[in-house]
Amino acid sequence: MNRTRVALLVLCALAPAPARAAEPDIAIITPAEAKKLIERAQPEDRPVVLDTRGGYKDYFRGHIPTAHHLNFDTLRGTDNGVPVQYLPDDITKALLVRAGAHKDRLHIVYATGEKLPNDEILSASMVAYVLERYGVTKIRIVDGGLPAWSAAKFPVTQEYFGNPKGALPEKGHPEIGLTTDDVVKRKPGTVLVDARPKNEYLGDDDVWLRKGHIPGAISFHWARLMAPDNTHQFLPFEKVKADLEAAGITTDKDIMVYCGTSREGSLLRFYLKYVSKYPNVRLYEGSWKEYAALKKLPAETGEPKRK
Repeated sequence: MNRTRVALLVLCALAPAPARAAEPDIAIITPAEAKKLIERAQPEDRPVVLDTRGGYKDYFRGHIPTAHHLNFDTLRGTDNGVPVQYLPDDITKALLVRAGAHKDRLHIVYATGEKLPNDEILSASMVAYVLERYGVTKIRIVDGGLPAWSAAKFPVTQEYFGNPKGALPEKGHPEIGLTTDDVVKRKPGTVLVDARPKNEYLGDDDVWLRKGHIPGAISFHWARLMAPDNTHQFLPFEKVKADLEAAGITTDKDIMVYCGTSREGSLLRFYLKYVSKYPNVRLYEGSWKEYAALKKLPAETGEPKRK
């Protein structure tokens, strides 16, 4: 071996390894833990708090101190005739920056919870998804939401609060989302999960342009992961592990989730990825509203056919 080659091998061995992307720091947080962070002495040490409820009057009636109201539906709109599609990148970034989203700060997200049909948690998980997609890596959803906060006798205010202008990272994470093409051309063995109520999966509803589900999808309603008396309260993984595995949703699989408009799917993805620690879970952003409009694509109704 000549000296030049030896020198090159030594240099390669001494060279620093390429920097790995930081793992997302995303999880649930108790109201007590959230309160401690919100009440830190220095404003710059406090989290960005986002109240994601769709009803602005709910925010007016009372919210967590320092919460900035970010109505989840301001992040969506009609595109090519399909309602509630995610907005273009430039508009979404502007809205997130306006809401105070910041690359270096922790974000605490919450809504409210009650028995079904209350589904406000879906607004929180959807906003958490959008934050992550645009590069924010420090996110917490308040476990139990505003009801758990209030039950702990923590203060609620009617005073408005506006976050200072934020700053997003240069690089986002669009890879956590899926297109229709990704879903249609998914690899064999991929688990596709429909997070809607079972009747919608079966096609027994008055909601959708077309009835049923994407062929090959299995049904797992998002509410099975949440407490029955507070749909903003996450059940421990130990309580739902058997149900998930019985449905074929296991940690060794590549998992794609969807629903009607992506909110229910965002909750299922959040739970699998950040509560249950499943490694490979992505969200079909267009979900059934988009798929159903593409009438050349097949749909199934009823229970899946046994092979």
